[in-house]
Amino acid sequence: MDFSQVDSLEKAQALYSAEKLEWLYLFPLEFGGQEIPQNVLYVPPGIPAIKERIDGMIRDLVKQGQVTKYTAVPEYKGNSFVPSKIKITASHHEKAGGLNPVIEIW
Repeated sequence: MDFSQVDSLEKAQALYSAEKLEWLYLFPLEFGGQEIPQNVLYVPPGIPAIKERIDGMIRDLVKQGQVTKYTAVPEYKGNSFVPSKIKITASHHEKAGGLNPVIEIW
């Protein structure tokens, strides 16, 4: 897949309307994310389910007190509006290590 020509919100939304892209919250609402456009990413079908599985594992670790910090950072190729990957970091402020999954998108 090559999303290099999807270089605007309008193009991403058109592909979403055509059911060729889905959307997800970069920072989950349950972790304090907001329902705002800056927190929405347009990605190929299936990617939101992958991110939800990862966030579900992190949710369990949060409940156990093993994770207190969460970041999710998209990376892009060129001017594409569709991220090429999402790097997630879940850690505890007092402990080294943590989870650092990367979702490879395209």
